Amino acid sequence: MTMSLSQQIITIAMVVLGTVLTRFLPFIVFPSGKPTPQYVQYLGKVLPAAVIGLLVIYCFKDVSLVSGSHGLPELIGVVVVALLHFWKKNMLLSIAGGTIVYMILVQLVF
Repeated sequence: MTMSLSQQIITIAMVVLGTVLTRFLPFIVFPSGKPTPQYVQYLGKVLPAAVIGLLVIYCFKDVSLVSGSHGLPELIGVVVVALLHFWKKNMLLSIAGGTIVYMILVQLVF
């Protein structure tokens, strides 16, 4: 099913509007002359850790300890991420290194 020209224009306009709103709305709601509200500062402090925790739980939700590889590739991947992060303190390197080790283990070892 293809869209007509007017449907394509409306779709592109809505995507542009959504993008512009998400980019400029924070500057409109929280202008530079006013202090940032306390609850926004609180969310800025707690949300990064909460998101990382949520991602860790999501990554381990389907791991079976009683069958298959018994969760060993996942555990080794997490250990690699932790060791790289404590060693280099570089999140991109840690995540990439752990992902690469996990994928090698899943594809070649387990």
